[in-house]
Amino acid sequence: MRLNELRIRHFRNLADQELSLPAEGVAFVGENAQGKTNLLEAIYYLETFRSFRAARDERLVSFGQGFFRVVGTLVGDAGEGGEGSRSQVEVAAAFEAKGKRKKITLDGQEPQRLGDGLGRVGAVIFSPADVALVSDGPGARRRFLDIVLSLNAPGYLTALQRFRQVLSQRNAALRDGGGSGTVEAWDLGLVESGALVMEERLRWVERWGGKFSSYYRRISGARAGCVQYQPGVKLGSAGGREEIAGAFREALRESRERERRVGSTVVGPQRDDLLLTVTEGGEARDLREYGSGGQKRTASLALRLVEAATIREARRQEPIVLMDDVFAELDPGRSERVMALMEEEESGQVLLTAPKESDIRLRRDALPRWRIRGGVVES
Repeated sequence: MRLNELRIRHFRNLADQELSLPAEGVAFVGENAQGKTNLLEAIYYLETFRSFRAARDERLVSFGQGFFRVVGTLVGDAGEGGEGSRSQVEVAAAFEAKGKRKKITLDGQEPQRLGDGLGRVGAVIFSPADVALVSDGPGARRRFLDIVLSLNAPGYLTALQRFRQVLSQRNAALRDGGGSGTVEAWDLGLVESGALVMEERLRWVERWGGKFSSYYRRISGARAGCVQYQPGVKLGSAGGREEIAGAFREALRESRERERRVGSTVVGPQRDDLLLTVTEGGEARDLREYGSGGQKRTASLALRLVEAATIREARRQEPIVLMDDVFAELDPGRSERVMALMEEEESGQVLLTAPKESDIRLRRDALPRWRIRGGVVES
């Protein structure tokens, strides 16, 4: 799929406008604070219905306005997504600040659940802020996993939502000092949903770990990077859902006393993490603790490239690549290697931002240059 048309109303500092986008993509050129990142944020909002910068919806509404609305028309060619002919879908997202009401429509119809509208754009965002995927705590990496799997693994989002609901109820029972029977009443639902969540996370890392290492080596030019799943339950050799569920049940049984002391569930997928390492001198080093800035940026780029590959495999379509001045903080060697890699990997639509034309390094001869000033895009 590619983004054919984009309509924006009252989104951040962007002017109300309608854009017709070329199939190959566009390079949006403008100085800082002119709306370049906001434009990519509006596009990516149609993929996940949330800001990739973790901003609350009310912060996305233009100053002095009561709502925002973003509409994208997506066009797919024959064969994409398994369809036999040219297809088109309109994805619209709106938010009303006064009632804090979000409305999503697909071709004018509201889906039964918000989750039914997720992932229709097939976009992946590359941003300098991605370094937080490596340098921040486990929550950042769990969020990354949850977004990738919710968009690309059928059933994952439902299981994750169920797990979070049950976990909240179980933690409430622990905080209230409920007896063992009251707390254990939630264990079945916790284990069933949690085992599916952990299984999908484990499968994803096993499926894409080698690709991550390959991307890391290509970008770094030498060193080997590795991603490993660190479950919040001691799984041992458990690999199937039933084995994971059994390990989860045993972990809950063993942690009863500790749970009563702290008033919270202490084992489970809410404690999962991804361990990102680089091998130096024959020793694997945790990138979060010991990685340089360049190594952390390399790992975050590798993660995003794996996300793009996941979209390509799961949805049988080229992802729409959104790049927000990603070369700004890379040294020249890494920049050249990233460009070479992305030119090999990506053949879909690319929408990127840059402060000046000389900073456009990807598809430099193929992408039209559009200016953006004061939130207005000039083609």
